[in-house]
Amino acid sequence: MNGSKAGRGRRIVLWRHGQTAWNLERRFQGTTDIELTEAGFGQARRAARLLAALKPDAIVSSDLRRAAATAGELAAVTGLPVAHDAVLRETYAGEWQGLTHEEIVARYGEQYAAWKRGEPVRRGGGELETEVADRAAPVVLSHADKLPDGGILVVVSHGGTIRTTIGRLLGLEAHHWEGLGGLTNCCWSVLGEGARGWRLQEHNAGTLPEPVLGDDT
Repeated sequence: MNGSKAGRGRRIVLWRHGQTAWNLERRFQGTTDIELTEAGFGQARRAARLLAALKPDAIVSSDLRRAAATAGELAAVTGLPVAHDAVLRETYAGEWQGLTHEEIVARYGEQYAAWKRGEPVRRGGGELETEVADRAAPVVLSHADKLPDGGILVVVSHGGTIRTTIGRLLGLEAHHWEGLGGLTNCCWSVLGEGARGWRLQEHNAGTLPEPVLGDDT
């Protein structure tokens, strides 16, 4: 799944929001609208200075405050507008939302174990991961399709939404998505456009991507 135009050298930077109090408490946020901590704002400012050096062409963000505030730091240093879209919100996780990791394991142990095994699970009665990808990936692609050749799109979103979107754009089967691992607060992953579609160039990075020189390039 790589959009209608291929081989134009575009890049998508998928950037996770900065730290929140619920992140520190290992509390499942989902679609709950939690603000950044002061440390989270500091993370966003630092990362924004780095990402601005890539000279991005467009920024799109989840409308939840933790993502929108993170995106705002990049907008401030680049002068770019931010397009906010609710479809880039984190996975809705129903009864899991607001619970700590330990509480989830204690109350929903089998459901949690099934999810970690890669089975399709409506965590807390919420969304399937494939449903998150169904809503988020097309929006990311639609914004990428508006880029000039060699252009860069920054997508500011949430750990689960970013992972499922990457999995979908890479064409991985859903039970493999967990293998991508999580993103640290205010770190990012980079998808680059190649002749056969999107490929993962950087994952959970906190420094600027560099060209990869290898036998398969």
